[in-house]
Amino acid sequence: MNQGNVVIRTRDLVKRYGSFVAVDRLNLEIYEGETFGLLGPNGAGKTTTILMLLGLTEPSEGSVQVVGLDPTRDPLGVKKVVGYLPDRVGFYEDLTGKENLLYTAALNGIPRKQAEERVNELLERVGLAEVADRKAGGYSRGMLQRLGLADALVKKPRIVILDEPTLGIDPEGVRQMLQFITQLSKEERVTVLLASHLLHQVQQVCDRVGIFVRGKIVALGCVEELSSQLFKDEPYVLEVRAQPTTEELIRNLKGITGVDAVEQAGDTLLLHCMSDARGEVAKVIYQSGTSLLHLAVRGRSLDEIYRRYFLTAEEQTHRRAG
Repeated sequence: MNQGNVVIRTRDLVKRYGSFVAVDRLNLEIYEGETFGLLGPNGAGKTTTILMLLGLTEPSEGSVQVVGLDPTRDPLGVKKVVGYLPDRVGFYEDLTGKENLLYTAALNGIPRKQAEERVNELLERVGLAEVADRKAGGYSRGMLQRLGLADALVKKPRIVILDEPTLGIDPEGVRQMLQFITQLSKEERVTVLLASHLLHQVQQVCDRVGIFVRGKIVALGCVEELSSQLFKDEPYVLEVRAQPTTEELIRNLKGITGVDAVEQAGDTLLLHCMSDARGEVAKVIYQSGTSLLHLAVRGRSLDEIYRRYFLTAEEQTHRRAG
């Protein structure tokens, strides 16, 4: 992605609770308009990092800047430009969804007429327009998460921080949430920091990811970069499903430069090659008049990248402890 202005920067950021180090020498830069995924299991330090970015807890060492502001010294300044959706969001249960959002708008000094327009627009966008006048106490967990996203956006922030935003949401709601996050970043140039342990969702929407293990970033970059670093000395295995799978098609695939072998596993062909030959494979299948049903690189997903970095970090920790 094109790197623009840095809107979040940490330098050697540390947070200790007694002898426990929750965040350990974190150096991070997040750019305007990108969607950044902070990945890690529960207890890895993601939420603690977010709290320091918001000025809700002070660093033990190091520094934080959010749009040029120090959250410790100017937390109110940071809150004016940052929307935050925690992993468990709370609202006034005796107020309707719309009333809760209007209350947030009033706290941010938004004039009533303008607030009404903004709130109605957001309720429509997050799929809650039909239940806007229902009391929040009657909302499901998924509805509260969507209301929380609308709440974070009322003040039109430059940055939105989302902590496990899709927990408790049904599949269609997740799809809508991820679509909305992409729209915020790509169309409205809002910077999105998404903390999650749900890797397949992060891979769908994030420009870059940082893998968090035991308070440290152990890998940082876009999925393609991390994949190239991890698997640079390993052959590619391409999964291909085509209809029909003829002997002629298999011969043509074997003839592609760089394809070392083709094996058949049920209705799937596995192509072993030393480079990513998906473009040439698709071309050969198209020219053969065969329908391409599936074409993917096996074992190079974010799940596999995360697993390898996580295991490597755990092994290093155990060696130091031993």
